[in-house]
Amino acid sequence: MAEQFLTLMADLDDEAQALLSEWYHSLQEAGFSGIQTPGLPYHISLSTFSPEQEKEAAGIAEKAAASFAPVPVHISHIGMFAGGKILFAAPEKDPEVTALRNACRSNAPQQYPWTPHTTILIDEPEKVYAALPVFVKSFAPFTARIIRLHLCAFWPTREIGSFELKGRK
Repeated sequence: MAEQFLTLMADLDDEAQALLSEWYHSLQEAGFSGIQTPGLPYHISLSTFSPEQEKEAAGIAEKAAASFAPVPVHISHIGMFAGGKILFAAPEKDPEVTALRNACRSNAPQQYPWTPHTTILIDEPEKVYAALPVFVKSFAPFTARIIRLHLCAFWPTREIGSFELKGRK
């Protein structure tokens, strides 16, 4: 199967990874596992690109990573996307996160409007609805840091590059 799109993601710090893993573990203990892509760190998707834009996307990621220092994000609420198949934790939309996202975009139109979020569970709506009360019990707002950008191709999943945030912004 040919790759269908590229995604530039903002990876969260190790402490956030551990906490988000605990939340997911509480869902697993309650019988929910989901169908999300395994092996990816918890992240906030920033931008999508066509497979033909791989070189451009890598260049955008490298430039943004060189410009931005780690970015704090306040994960303050939970939500579901329309259709009920995705349960997520979400940060406040703030100027720093928005500036990083804007630095990571190409001029090409995006497939979907941007909603900053970290996916916790992807499954059929009935399972996601049933998982919501379990997630609500374990969720508590916290501040994470975006520490790197991560470029991947999807279907099949292929890691293209990882770019540590090293700038001064």
